[in-house]
Amino acid sequence: MEIKIIDQDFSICKVEDLSQIDYSNEFCFISKTDEELSIVCSTKLIPANVIQCDNGWRGFRIQGILDFSLIGILSKISTLLAENKIGIFAVSTYNTDYIFTKEVNFDKAIKILKRNGYIIKN
Repeated sequence: MEIKIIDQDFSICKVEDLSQIDYSNEFCFISKTDEELSIVCSTKLIPANVIQCDNGWRGFRIQGILDFSLIGILSKISTLLAENKIGIFAVSTYNTDYIFTKEVNFDKAIKILKRNGYIIKN
């Protein structure tokens, strides 16, 4: 399986509303529930109406379009990283999964995945 590193810093934020989100970056993930409105965005593009924000995240995606019938892809990666004391924040889209780790653990996470047979692309 191929992993594509995303070369930018990310922040995970809770926002008041979507009015100040800058959609110009290639990556902006929005989640809405009955309790909150959250985004994952480039640290350079954090909106002004943030309620809470956690900076210092890096990310990668599982390359290619993943069929819904595939089982355990995210589970295998999260287990490998958890066994090495690396927490993740995962976002799934229709096509694939994106995984974020704190920047301090990112290089270690990539090395672990590479050691376990994942192909790493920059």
